[in-house]
Amino acid sequence: MATKRTTTKTPTTTAPAPVEPATCQPCGGTGNVAITVRVGRKRRPVGQQDGLCLNCLGEGTDPGTDA
Repeated sequence: MATKRTTTKTPTTTAPAPVEPATCQPCGGTGNVAITVRVGRKRRPVGQQDGLCLNCLGEGTDPGTDA
């Protein structure tokens, strides 16, 4: 018959915590920025629409912190 273990086995190594990528500053991590819509000959602004963030190209992460 096998002997019964009285203590628990402690883990030998622990996995490092995953590093979260930094969020993009211009879009705030959403990947979208507000683009002004202009119309007419004088190019007057009439509103805004969503546009792709050119800093992160829609990913939402800061491109300067690539590991």
